[in-house]
Amino acid sequence: MTDAGQSISLKALTLQSFKIGCLGFGGPAGQISLMHRIFVDEKKWIDAPRYLHALNFCMLLPGPEAQQLAVYVGWLSRGIIGGLIAGALFVLPGAFFIFALSWVYATQSDLAVMMALFYGVKASVLAIVAEALLKIGKRALIRRIDFIIAAAAFLALFFFGIPFPFVVLSAAFLGAMLARSEAVVSADPSPTAPSQPQTNALIAAIIWLALWLGPVALSAALLGGDHIITRVGWLFSQLAVVTFGGAYAVLAYLQQQAVEIESWLTAAQMIDGLGLAETTPGPLVLVNQFVGFLAGWNASGGLGLAAACALMASWCTFAPSYLWIFAGAPFAENLRHNRYAAGALNAITAAVLGVVANLALWFAIHIVFTRAAPMETIWGHVIAAPVLPGIDPLAAGIAGIAAIALIRFKANILVVIILCSLGGLALH
Repeated sequence: MTDAGQSISLKALTLQSFKIGCLGFGGPAGQISLMHRIFVDEKKWIDAPRYLHALNFCMLLPGPEAQQLAVYVGWLSRGIIGGLIAGALFVLPGAFFIFALSWVYATQSDLAVMMALFYGVKASVLAIVAEALLKIGKRALIRRIDFIIAAAAFLALFFFGIPFPFVVLSAAFLGAMLARSEAVVSADPSPTAPSQPQTNALIAAIIWLALWLGPVALSAALLGGDHIITRVGWLFSQLAVVTFGGAYAVLAYLQQQAVEIESWLTAAQMIDGLGLAETTPGPLVLVNQFVGFLAGWNASGGLGLAAACALMASWCTFAPSYLWIFAGAPFAENLRHNRYAAGALNAITAAVLGVVANLALWFAIHIVFTRAAPMETIWGHVIAAPVLPGIDPLAAGIAGIAAIALIRFKANILVVIILCSLGGLALH
């Protein structure tokens, strides 16, 4: 590990990682900034160039980049045990809150007070996604080809219904091909990643692949491939592999699979789950745990089955991060200087903008309008079309005010969500 890492005690790393897990509001951007302030500025456990190098590598990976960054920094600080501690404590506080709130939601969501609170939260979610769309656009749309890729990704998802993984992989392939004629070279001056024999990385990959997929395989063997626990495990394992671009990219595919194909929950419940994840600390993809919980609950399995599905969803979401980091971090430096990998990342970033635009439109249809009717496009794909007389002016007003507060005045995201929820309660 790094020289600085030799002086870092496991107790100190544990305390600071737990602190980040409890204070990590605001999605990936807020959590990455929080880790920079604590690990780089305050504790000086890692220098800024190395931190940015780690972040760049994590952006190349599928899954939650903020948690992967926590694992990476923990690995740099105290090896594998440090990565395990930092990654786990980044997730566990928020996971505890999401599980408790999921149970309350499943048992009390029919109450008028609960629904009035979530009325405002849903509207704030639309503003949050709109803000994310603008932020991603600023860093993604640099070249003309970036605009083309973003627009193509949006059209492919919304109008053609092309599967999300195909859209992302196509963008990556195009970016790599474009890199053949463009010199995409990293300017990262950080020293090389900690040396580690390739055999160690291979062993780490084998161990974590077995740990990740072991529970899914065990469920399939004991309960069958069609059991809800097994199906939850397979879906979230697929998500862990194909969802590049952070939490909002995950949501686009998750909405398509869990709501439209599997029917584990409704569109309204999906939006409620995102609202819960936005109001709690930890990674935004903890919404996966909410979806898993409701999948088991709506299957009439009670709290036991819901808890098992929630645990399976969380494990298959976050366990792969350890595989990617422990097996891939030793080679991160070479990958960062590979122009084809950098070109693929640039194209994926542009495609993610189209993904988020598709997600924003989906949220708007289900939040601002009280009714949506299925409509078949000329290509045979069925989309949800808003029924214009069914616009909800109160929801639109709350979403608009929240958007102004977030985008224009840079208001704290947690404060906005709380005020929106109270606004929904007052209006109802």
